[in-house]
Amino acid sequence: MLSVPQVFMRPNEAKKAADEAKMKFAHIDGDHLTLLNVYHAYKQNHDDTQWCYDNFIQHRSLKSADNVRQQLTRIMDRFNLARRSTDFNSRDYYVNIRKALVTGFFMQVVQLHPSTCLDHKPEWVLYNEFVLTTKNYIRTCTDIKADWLVKIAPQYYDMRNFPMCEAKRVLERIIERLQKNR
Repeated sequence: MLSVPQVFMRPNEAKKAADEAKMKFAHIDGDHLTLLNVYHAYKQNHDDTQWCYDNFIQHRSLKSADNVRQQLTRIMDRFNLARRSTDFNSRDYYVNIRKALVTGFFMQVVQLHPSTCLDHKPEWVLYNEFVLTTKNYIRTCTDIKADWLVKIAPQYYDMRNFPMCEAKRVLERIIERLQKNR
């Protein structure tokens, strides 16, 4: 909890407090899992508007995300689709979520620029948003494994269609290793 109401904070103090609040939810493997941590905490705090305010989180955005989740649940129930999830305490929980993200966003994978602000320097990431300003940025990134790409979307990663580049060389080595291990 913040001891000083946000309304009375100086801009620099508010930014520092917001950054500290964000770090409570940070996940080492990236922004998508950080957002999931925020959602879990929001649900544990029973949709509390004050909790959102105290943690510099937009209540309306989380309410909207929860609404979308409920809609997807109803659609799955209507079509008798099984809902599967890894137990939250399993060491595979976050790995499986990252793999699911790759399944849906496999074409939005890039090698991360060395100047990233992530705690570690993953070799491969996927991202949700490409922002073009005076420089090119990617936003909302998650660390992934390159072998997931060729396993999940092998039709896309046909190396005959790739131009010669470092990514192609890395992917060719991964494909060769996977074929040997079959």
